[in-house]
Amino acid sequence: ALRGFAESDLHSSVILSAGMSPRLYGYMEKFKDFYPTKEGFLKKKIVLKVSDFRSAMIQGKFLAKKGLWVQALENKNTIVPETTLPLKITAQGGVGTAEEHQFLIDTYELDSVGWGTPFLLVPEATTVDDATMEKLMAAKENDLYLSNISPLGVPFNSLRGNTKDVEKAALIAKGRPGSSCPRKYVSLNHEFTEKDICVASRQYQHLKLKQLDEQGLPKDDYQQQYDKIVEKSCICVGLGTSALMVNNIDTRVEGEGVSVCPGPNMAYFSKLMGLKEMTDHIYGRTNVITDCVRPNMFVKELSIYIDYLKNKIGEVKEIVNKKQENYFATFVKNLNQGITYYESIFKSSTEAFMQTRNKVLEDLEQSREKLRLLDLEIGKLVAFEKAV
Repeated sequence: ALRGFAESDLHSSVILSAGMSPRLYGYMEKFKDFYPTKEGFLKKKIVLKVSDFRSAMIQGKFLAKKGLWVQALENKNTIVPETTLPLKITAQGGVGTAEEHQFLIDTYELDSVGWGTPFLLVPEATTVDDATMEKLMAAKENDLYLSNISPLGVPFNSLRGNTKDVEKAALIAKGRPGSSCPRKYVSLNHEFTEKDICVASRQYQHLKLKQLDEQGLPKDDYQQQYDKIVEKSCICVGLGTSALMVNNIDTRVEGEGVSVCPGPNMAYFSKLMGLKEMTDHIYGRTNVITDCVRPNMFVKELSIYIDYLKNKIGEVKEIVNKKQENYFATFVKNLNQGITYYESIFKSSTEAFMQTRNKVLEDLEQSREKLRLLDLEIGKLVAFEKAV
């Protein structure tokens, strides 16, 4: 895929997301379009999609050693542009209104803001099969959740009732959990086998469940561990199946189960849209949001973190070790600091969010109370540990 892009006539960018692949990054070094001309023109640009500065720095340094795109070019005996190449900072995630879009640009001096989830309802821009499209349009807040279905072990936004999960549930009901793993793109585990296999595969889950059976756990503990094992889904196939179906490409190898990863914003967009209509919404020329009670993007983000913390606390039974105690304490501290920061933003802004400011501040106070109650739960677990 990278080679096809690199050798194409496009003047465009490739977005690198979900971690760093040294082999892929190293391969980019071989294509001339990723290198600047003397005037600083880049036919192909690289975008790093990261969630923190440390990740950006690690990936940036790796690319820099390849000459993409700093003065390491001198060591490669290739063209060095006469002027410094521009570095642009953009943001994406949870944006749903023109006001939020402009606020991010004005407050953080971003070069641009990206929109993702709403475009799943824009057939001109994305390839989503009809059945999945109907589910997305009908989705409400409770249908969109942060799941643990990814074989990579990272939280993954998902839509309840997607056909890949229905397919997965049917296999579990038959007593044959796990995917046949037709493509093996995420075969990374060697816990039981010399050759890496995927934790969503039938082979891995059979071996893992066999190991679980031998532990003799109490019923509730067994069920909790069982659910964690069989929850993993074959998303490396499922995420691409929709595009195959839309383009009438054979799916006999992959099957027809579709995974889809809309963000929570999908709950507030409930109709098919044209590209112009979506663009008009982004720049405030119209409004396509169908749910008038949509929370501010910062409040929604905060609620996701609080729900995540609540689930983590729920996984702890009776004893919290020192490592867990420190983890929870840091998590609570960071969220409290985040709430304080958000409050300062909304209280100091003189123009943005004028109509919704009081509601946002009220939501933040409610979030702080939820966090306080969770902190009390953590305190009880810590006290129990010390007592025993």
